[in-house]
Amino acid sequence: MKCALILSLALLASTGSAIVRFHCSQLVVERLDPLVSPGMIPSPHVHQIVGGNSFNATMHPEKDMPAESTCTTCQFSEDFSNYWTAVLYFRAQNGTYKRVPQLGNNQYEKANGGLTIYYMQDAIYDPAQKSKVTAFKPGFRMFIGDINARTLSQAARFRYLTYTCMDTWTQRQPETIAFPRRKCKEGVMITLRFPSCWDGKNLDSPDHMAHMSYPEYGTFESGGPCPASHPVRMSQVMYEVVWDTKRFNDLEWPADGSSPWVWSFGDATGYGNHADYVFGWKGDALQRILDTPCYFDEPACKKSGATLQSLEAMNNCRLKTVVDEDIGTDNWLDALPGGFQAQYGPEDA
Repeated sequence: MKCALILSLALLASTGSAIVRFHCSQLVVERLDPLVSPGMIPSPHVHQIVGGNSFNATMHPEKDMPAESTCTTCQFSEDFSNYWTAVLYFRAQNGTYKRVPQLGNNQYEKANGGLTIYYMQDAIYDPAQKSKVTAFKPGFRMFIGDINARTLSQAARFRYLTYTCMDTWTQRQPETIAFPRRKCKEGVMITLRFPSCWDGKNLDSPDHMAHMSYPEYGTFESGGPCPASHPVRMSQVMYEVVWDTKRFNDLEWPADGSSPWVWSFGDATGYGNHADYVFGWKGDALQRILDTPCYFDEPACKKSGATLQSLEAMNNCRLKTVVDEDIGTDNWLDALPGGFQAQYGPEDA
């Protein structure tokens, strides 16, 4: 969706509407994953993490993230949640790898990488935003995606995880489920949309997904109803991450037209795209924001009592790495951290 369209829709917003869009700068990039691999140092593959600086390898469900954090990389100073994704790499023709850095998104160009977060009541293009949604509770966490997916059929269950080859800075369409195979002038954006229907009981589940569901039929955007098994309609969480792929456009690409991009866990198809979320808002701050008419309007969100911090403060919140290793930021690597190599088919996963 074009930025201009988003801004024009914002002008039509009615009282009670709320889509919250804000940025979180990079907190740390390393091999930790307290949701899928709690306590493991290092975890199997590299992640880029944003949010509160109480992030650690364990993140026990009873952890008081707002109390234990001294800062957050997110624009809302009450948001000490942690949001993370895998890290993108470029695979050179000699088989070596280099990390692809993130960029600050549109309107957040001076941010230190990171990702942009949305909390939505209804479809992003609906200025009314009339649906009442419930904020997440302390201890809530969820995961979306299939790290082992290497084919379209395997990834079909998670059709809400997409890529956009950006030829202009505000381009948001078309979206694909696999990696782009051509050079993108401004970079590659990934968009990750989490399920929005909760079972109303469990803050987590063994696979970190079963306690959440997509609508029974249709989609979140079409207003599809929540299934009886997951009756509580929550705000839809969406991430946008812009990867600075353009800096690799002048290097040699695969002659067969395939993609040179590889996720940090070895997926060279793009189908294994995934993301993690651990709720950590202070008190009822998120619910108050969702109940406030602030459709893409950050100053209006302040009517909820929320505090917006500067990009400088966001960028200054950092976390020292725990895992001491070369993750390919400056140097080319013979293998991805953790020993992964590029995987092009299901037999490799």
